Amino acid sequence: MERTIVDVREGARGTARQATTHPQPHHNTGHPLRVAIIGGGPGGLYAAALLKRLDPERQITVWERNAPDDTFGFGVVLSDETLGGIEHADPEVYEALQRHFTRWDDIDIVHRDTRHTSSGHGFAALGRRRLLEILHTRCRDLGVDLRFRAEAPEDLPRTHDLVIAADGIHSTTREAHADVFRPRVTHHRCRYIWLAADFPFDSFRFEIAETEHGVMQLHGYPYAPDASTVIIEMRDEVWRAAGFDELDEAESVERCAKIFAEALRGRPLKSNNSTWTTFRTVVNDRWSHGNVVLLGDAAHTAHFSIGSGTKLAVEDALALAACLEERDTLPEALAAYEAERRPVVASTQRAARASLEWFENIALYLDQPPRQFAFNLLTRSRRVTHDNLRLRDARFTQTVEREFGCPPGTPPMFTPFRLRGLTLRNRVVVSPMDMYSAADGVPGDFHLVHLGARALGGAGLVMTEMVCVSEEGRITPGCAGLYTGRQAEAWKRITNFVHDRAPGTAIGVQLGHSGRKGSTKLMWEGMDEPLEEGNWPLVAPSALPYKEFSQTPRELSRAQLTDLREQFAAAAVRAARAGFDLLELHCAHGYLLSGFLSPLTNRRTDAYGGSLEKRLRFPLEVFDAVRNVWPGERPMTVRISATDWAEGGTSAEDAVEIARAFAAHGADAIDVSTGQVVADEQPEFGRSYQTPFADRIRHSTGIPVIAVGAISSWDDVNSLILAGRTDLCALARPHLYDPHWTLHAAAEQGYTGPGATWPAPYRAGSRRPQTGRTDAPKPRLSLGSGDARGG
Repeated sequence: MERTIVDVREGARGTARQATTHPQPHHNTGHPLRVAIIGGGPGGLYAAALLKRLDPERQITVWERNAPDDTFGFGVVLSDETLGGIEHADPEVYEALQRHFTRWDDIDIVHRDTRHTSSGHGFAALGRRRLLEILHTRCRDLGVDLRFRAEAPEDLPRTHDLVIAADGIHSTTREAHADVFRPRVTHHRCRYIWLAADFPFDSFRFEIAETEHGVMQLHGYPYAPDASTVIIEMRDEVWRAAGFDELDEAESVERCAKIFAEALRGRPLKSNNSTWTTFRTVVNDRWSHGNVVLLGDAAHTAHFSIGSGTKLAVEDALALAACLEERDTLPEALAAYEAERRPVVASTQRAARASLEWFENIALYLDQPPRQFAFNLLTRSRRVTHDNLRLRDARFTQTVEREFGCPPGTPPMFTPFRLRGLTLRNRVVVSPMDMYSAADGVPGDFHLVHLGARALGGAGLVMTEMVCVSEEGRITPGCAGLYTGRQAEAWKRITNFVHDRAPGTAIGVQLGHSGRKGSTKLMWEGMDEPLEEGNWPLVAPSALPYKEFSQTPRELSRAQLTDLREQFAAAAVRAARAGFDLLELHCAHGYLLSGFLSPLTNRRTDAYGGSLEKRLRFPLEVFDAVRNVWPGERPMTVRISATDWAEGGTSAEDAVEIARAFAAHGADAIDVSTGQVVADEQPEFGRSYQTPFADRIRHSTGIPVIAVGAISSWDDVNSLILAGRTDLCALARPHLYDPHWTLHAAAEQGYTGPGATWPAPYRAGSRRPQTGRTDAPKPRLSLGSGDARGG
């Protein structure tokens, strides 16, 4: 017998790679593969159908504790990507789904009695009960043994070749082997309840209710000609203040219907064993143990606001089936399945985390201009961006741009921004990047070319690396300084070049002191490793080494604190004479001033340690000393680490107070970075991963912010600026890859106006080279549940 094997990874993107093969070995079992599936939800049922369809000889049994007509929740949204995979893997299931889908294109956002509509999004949904009926029928037709009202026997791993644990977020299989899977479950701040309305919304609807108890939100979408899913969500403290903790199910449902009566057209809500709960993010270190493998919510969860639970489970089933076909042994297949799905799931979970945290903090954004608020909501997970939203609904996006202040045809990144007496021609900053290429602290030809090239590249502001205020304050022997007149003259050569040859670009200096992270090798010779010879003594707030092998610093005395303030002030005077337009005080990344701010690195018992107010004291004294000598018309910013990514360290709440304190002393903007304070940090890397900290500071305090951290595309910059999450975007690695990143961003967007002026010698290259056909229409984008709901 020959059969067709579908590459479901390609199928999920709308195409299929087909290969005719000979029957695959039954993974060294000598008999048809015996598969037990625990859990009769969409993921488990679809896995059963796929595996049986690909090899009818397989013996597949599904164990489901509930009755076949029991279901929880109401509607299910599937993305076009997921449907593409289903279509190629099992056309019969796809056709059955197609007959029952409810489709729509619009997202409505109702905020302060005003509805804003964004079109062109392309959703498809159907009832969860209907989805299960389709999968039940398909499984029975294929010969899958479905056992309802049946608990899965404990000895399934012994009696079967493969056990697929699709038993949901409360997976007993996962918990029984928790020592192997090593699950981590994070509880979040909002309560929510799944309900339904007896009419179809005509769009995906987000509605915000500002009550006397706090903010509540409705997420609603149609899934049948006569029904809509309705999710009500609010922070736990709002839920308790409103008295929901004292209401039974019927009373909660009735109360929700009254709060959102207008959205519900006065109609009641209905429940289905609906209870208030908090969302839990599930992450596992491993997804398989012997012949047992996790699938769907048992392995991972993603917040409902991006609609990914069923989507992920179905795509897990597609990938698992493909890997079982492609690999000769079961261990190889399970390893391939996890290797393929883990990065996809991690990306989805990052987007889901951004989305759920946006809703947790929705109160911060309520006073935004109405359409900017809507744009912010749509782009909250960072999967929907300015550019693809513009393709979907140009009119909506142009209206948001106009309210923001963008002249017609001007991308948000090319609008000017004013800091004190300095007007930046656009919102792009070349982030400070240590080059470790100075000699005796003196910047040379390398710095002239490095900074000069990036100034010619069109950014509104080019920042130096951290420039050290003393010889002992260097990180490495290659660090630049501003503690001698010779160094200041060398910097003046660079600022003169920028002002003369890149008019419109400002250049800023970042002043700092390495603290306990000094006296180390050049980065490419061994980052954070002590010098083999020529070390200098280190100082820090407390006598704590950065790493076990690092030099232990001396705790600073009061007299030394005075000397340090004077060193910072003297360096600022030299910076002003050197012609810098802006000065940034480096209070991040575990360097000296950052060391005072974090409770993990400041263990002092005097007036400079203890409470956050005391830990702020010395950095604020330094700021004041610098501000007093820095020219009044020139702006001054402060870079902070908004979290230490370590238990007991600086928190996001602390960061807001730190920013507020510096602003009260005259800081014009806060440059919001994270981490690098302690060596055992656990950062949560991802696209624009540090931006939420800047966003929170901006909306909590009203202080202008600079966002940094894995911002790599002009689309990201436009999205962040237009959503109001930041005022400026600082990019580092993209400017190492392309010194003309900003001008190229303008060319790629077809923009030639103010804020993107090419230097006269380069104007002949200002038009993007045409390498192929450019008149082909762009495809209409369809978001589906994996993107559109999550923004």
